Amino acid sequence: MGFLVVVLSAVCLSGCERLRSDSATLFFPGLLRSELFGFLAGLGTTFAGLPDLLKMLKRRSSLGMNPTMAGLTGTFQILWVYYGLLIVSRPVIGWNLIGVCINLLSVAAYFRFAREGK
Repeated sequence: MGFLVVVLSAVCLSGCERLRSDSATLFFPGLLRSELFGFLAGLGTTFAGLPDLLKMLKRRSSLGMNPTMAGLTGTFQILWVYYGLLIVSRPVIGWNLIGVCINLLSVAAYFRFAREGK
């Protein structure tokens, strides 16, 4: 099964050569389509944890919150920040720094409210 995944991945990646030339978007000629999708993807993934944080702050309770999920997500976002530094991509660095802050706040709020609940 693993071999099949590797072969299919290699086949898919071999067809990505044409992705280097990205045509400009229709509405903003100076903005590349990949940048637009990257911006939208970064926006969505960065703020995905915000509703849980806001709900926890509003209820002033950590009930239903999983700090492990926020901790893991924050850890991997730190890796994304490092990756962004390696490839010199400001959007990758920026979005993930914001995401790290949101996840840090979520974990901190969880422990604060969990301690108050005892």
